[in-house]
Amino acid sequence: MKLLPLLAALIATTAAVAAPPKKGHDYPTVERVLYVQQCMREHPGPFYEMANKCSCALDRIAAEVSLDDFVEMNTVVNAMTIGGERGSELRDNAGAKEQVKRWKALQARVQPACFIGAGPGAAAR
Repeated sequence: MKLLPLLAALIATTAAVAAPPKKGHDYPTVERVLYVQQCMREHPGPFYEMANKCSCALDRIAAEVSLDDFVEMNTVVNAMTIGGERGSELRDNAGAKEQVKRWKALQARVQPACFIGAGPGAAAR
């Protein structure tokens, strides 16, 4: 039966993506939900698959970044999209630019490890 090897491969992939993170920082549920939702918007795909992949990415982030650093980086990255004069204060700030650089480097590490961004139509942040 050809279905059995396919099912075994699917289970192994899901188990690898959903593996528990190494001991890290404890993020509040709301931070986890917001990150996963944002990740899923940026990387469309099958709901269950992307929910697991994006959760995996956040688990990896939590394993190496404190909640305070995570919130600061995420806030700066999201605030960079504010248009006009208010947004320019942030976009021209050297400290904010460093936070964006750290965020992008972090995403570049965790997303491929969780199979995010590979394949057609994958969006990069």
